[in-house]
Amino acid sequence: MERKLFSRDFTLVVIGQIISLFGNAAIRFALPLYLLNQTGSAALYGMVTACAFVPSVILSPLGGIIADRVHKRNIMVALDFFTAAVLIGFFLLSAEGGLSSGDGLAVLLTVTLMLLYGIAGAYQPAVQASVPALAGRENLMAANSVINVVSSLAALLGPVLGGILYSAYGLRPVLILSIVCFFLSAVMECFIRIPHIRREKGGGAWKIVRTDFSESFCFIQKEKPMVGKAILAAFGLNLFLSAMLVVGIPYLITEVFLLESSLANRLCGFAQGSLAAGGLAGGVLVGVFGKRLTVRKAGSLLMACTACIFPIAGALFFFSSGMGNFLVLSVCSFIVMLLATMFTVQILSFVQAETPPELVGKVISLIMAVSMCAQPLGSGLYGFLFETWKGAEFAVVLFSGVCSFLVAFFTRKIFRDFENPEGTDLDSRQEKEI
Repeated sequence: MERKLFSRDFTLVVIGQIISLFGNAAIRFALPLYLLNQTGSAALYGMVTACAFVPSVILSPLGGIIADRVHKRNIMVALDFFTAAVLIGFFLLSAEGGLSSGDGLAVLLTVTLMLLYGIAGAYQPAVQASVPALAGRENLMAANSVINVVSSLAALLGPVLGGILYSAYGLRPVLILSIVCFFLSAVMECFIRIPHIRREKGGGAWKIVRTDFSESFCFIQKEKPMVGKAILAAFGLNLFLSAMLVVGIPYLITEVFLLESSLANRLCGFAQGSLAAGGLAGGVLVGVFGKRLTVRKAGSLLMACTACIFPIAGALFFFSSGMGNFLVLSVCSFIVMLLATMFTVQILSFVQAETPPELVGKVISLIMAVSMCAQPLGSGLYGFLFETWKGAEFAVVLFSGVCSFLVAFFTRKIFRDFENPEGTDLDSRQEKEI
């Protein structure tokens, strides 16, 4: 009997994701923007962003190990409560310090962002590992599409509303909104029922970590080597493309386009929202055309995705209008995220379907950790490049486009050669399932 996708528990996970990710998107948008407004330094912004990603890289694999051994609902609940506590602590410390600029503010923002990204790195493996248990193998593509749509919807509304609140009233209302979101999400997640199989500890903590990592590496290296190659491709794209957008969007809008300050802050939220809107559209398209999408064709999506960076560089070179550049940046960001989301859902569904249940959390977290390693490196790189090449920002974006396109071009063959263990290509296999 085919399992229903929107069961009670999967629906609760989806609603919890909407609330939690909305608060996360709002505060992670507002905190770096506040620092950029106070200092105007792309280098400092890039450095803080790079530092923020480091705990996520470290904690994501540990989150995968924990997700395969600890009840996934308990992980979600505990981390949402802890995130609310972190923001309350920041609120009290920053209120006492008056949110003044300077080294103290930079340190406080850096520590807070590191905690937020670290929590997110440990949180997402639990969500992704729960999808096969709640939705069933037959609904994996649709379930991952829903999770990505929810993530994109929250990422769309979070920066937009956060930008409006921040530009009108400052940082404090955004903090309060995010604290409420995390608290509500944690309370609601207490009622989720996720199947859990208790595993033997098998020794001390260090031995468990070493054994579980070894299992994940062996699975990818010996049974699914193509997944390892795909991880390297994701690393390259995060380094050259994603990091440029993370650093470049707020810096270009607030410091280069020569727009009035409050307008620039609002437009920055809308530009971040265009990324999320692209993710939302990509998730919807995967849900609609899921059975027609095959992993072997994923490389073509990546090439089209990276090609969208070149119009941004062209607009920066030829246009003097800040609003004109903003429109090109927003439209291209939308398309980039649409294609990237379709690619991500395809690869994630493939990995979930081909990985044994006891390894799902670890393998997914390992994929996330390796690909995310590129983010702090890229953030630091583009913070330095934008700071160094002031007045020639188009060259930085062009550099991003060329490197990203080359990565996509050389990795397209990887996805075209994807095969299952029996040697049957995935296109044929999916056609049989249809």
